[in-house]
Amino acid sequence: MASNLELQAMRRAIALSAHGLASTSPNPPVGCVILDAAGQPVGEGYHARKGEAHAEGNALLAAGAAAKGGTAVVTLEPCNHVGRAPACRQLLIDAGIVRVVIAVIDPTSRGEGGVAELRKAGVSVETDVLAEEAMLVLGQWSTALALGRPVVTWLYTETAEGRMSALKRIPSSHESLLAADVVLSADGRLEEATPQSHGPGMIRLPSNPLRLGQHELLKTLHAGGVRRLLLDGGLDRAAPFLAADLVDHIVAYLPDPGSSARPWSSDPDLMPDGFHITGVARVARYVKVSASRNDGERQDHLP
Repeated sequence: MASNLELQAMRRAIALSAHGLASTSPNPPVGCVILDAAGQPVGEGYHARKGEAHAEGNALLAAGAAAKGGTAVVTLEPCNHVGRAPACRQLLIDAGIVRVVIAVIDPTSRGEGGVAELRKAGVSVETDVLAEEAMLVLGQWSTALALGRPVVTWLYTETAEGRMSALKRIPSSHESLLAADVVLSADGRLEEATPQSHGPGMIRLPSNPLRLGQHELLKTLHAGGVRRLLLDGGLDRAAPFLAADLVDHIVAYLPDPGSSARPWSSDPDLMPDGFHITGVARVARYVKVSASRNDGERQDHLP
């Protein structure tokens, strides 16, 4: 059973992992904390983008020699293959780590998996530690992997003319860009949500996205490394994806009409059928409403 110190370290690792949201795609966002032999934190790290060091490598680099005889607390099973970065399970073994605490098993792990190799090397391993909390960060990556397409979020704001782009009108809505790989704008432009946030060549976008059908577009984006797509615009932008059952989340910004007002939206339905509200927050001059599908198989989490 994980100790209190290990649970605290795991929650720290989960928080750290969120620094890699979207920018790590197609890789998952992962965080790691190294505890020394006495159980004290001596290093931490997260994976920033594909092609760079993984969370374990960054945490071990910070810990240095203090990692020997210690524990690695990591949100996702250490990888078991050599790619652009060394296999993380081997880095942990070589550093003298004697125990590894893991939140979530990696469904993409190669061979027998990092856990099996660590145990073969005599390392104590505990899994499923705060897994539900870790999935708050890993959830959309995991869902995109299972669906074979990006997780799709529709972002809009209500105006007197109907539903419109939120990014062009509401500064606080730009936070949604930090958790998206790519944004499809109301005018049909398809761009990296945060320019140059991913590793060079890790995200490949079709030049004429609107010439592709919705299913074909999402399949192409997934093959190009995209795991989170943001649709920014009115119903004309979202309707084809809604009709094809391809929208997973909705974020709506509702302006303050005054404490007593007649409805002025041309569409009184806040959310399409099949969605339920998961969050309501007040922001400057607006209320932000988040919603997700009722489909239990797609209950990942909005950031």
